[in-house]
Amino acid sequence: MVTSAPSLPKDFSQLSLAEAAELLAARKLPPVEDWHPERVGDSAMEIRADGSWYHEGGRINRSAMVRLFSTILRREPDGSHVLVTPAEKLVIAVEDTPFRAVEMKSEGEGEHRKLVFRLDTDDLVMAGADHVLSFGCDADNPDPRLHVRGAIGNGLEARIDRALYYEIVDMALGEQAEPPVIWSNGARFPLVDA
Repeated sequence: MVTSAPSLPKDFSQLSLAEAAELLAARKLPPVEDWHPERVGDSAMEIRADGSWYHEGGRINRSAMVRLFSTILRREPDGSHVLVTPAEKLVIAVEDTPFRAVEMKSEGEGEHRKLVFRLDTDDLVMAGADHVLSFGCDADNPDPRLHVRGAIGNGLEARIDRALYYEIVDMALGEQAEPPVIWSNGARFPLVDA
């Protein structure tokens, strides 16, 4: 479940998980997976590793524009990223991941925990079977990510900010499972991928 909010009705830290679930249910994204236009080209845009968006070398400072472009972003089977509309498909360079998870709310414990993330685009994503958390295969060099949309394994992901990763680790270690895992919305995620 993912939603793009034009602007959150109040500060994310004040949002309850029930209110977040309502926002998730209310918002629909364009059906970019169904669009296959013949006209293709290059957007002259890039998303840098820090989550900032650029066009022809200049930073896009209007957050509303970034949010709009993010709703028509898709990852292709070859791993490239495109901005797609019914009329055209334009390649966009992505340095790392197209999104960053910058805030997180947790409710419940163990198997009953739910984690909702706010992305740098104000999208809300509840981690679970359709929005998997992954942490990489090397415990010494974690690679924390959240699947946002598209095909799992080749979809759009968010880099989980370091502070949020440490919060997740702290929650998982506090539950004393061996090996350490974090649960969200009924799905179990090991802190080190197999």
